[in-house]
Amino acid sequence: MGNLHFKETVELTLKVIGGKWKPVILCHLTEGTHRFGELKREMPQITQKMLTQQLRELEEDSVIERKIYVQVPPKVEYSLTEYGLTVKQLLNVLSEWGDKHLTMMTDSSNRE
Repeated sequence: MGNLHFKETVELTLKVIGGKWKPVILCHLTEGTHRFGELKREMPQITQKMLTQQLRELEEDSVIERKIYVQVPPKVEYSLTEYGLTVKQLLNVLSEWGDKHLTMMTDSSNRE
């Protein structure tokens, strides 16, 4: 039973923050509040449509919040929610694993 719960919760985590772009978006937002255009500039390979979709999904899952300023031109800012700040721990673990993997791959290619 414990294994099933583990698998279900890992799957849920990946549903919320998984994919190609969500972790990158979250990394940027751990640095502080960003406007849409700033995020787009920091991730030039993401399309505007994909960025919009990923931000909406993160907002629906209460990981980020969107603040709209009623002004001309319109201004929208994105930031991590208090709950979303907890994702920093997970991103740190992912970064540590990526660092170990990079070292392993580098060592492996040097042996060949």
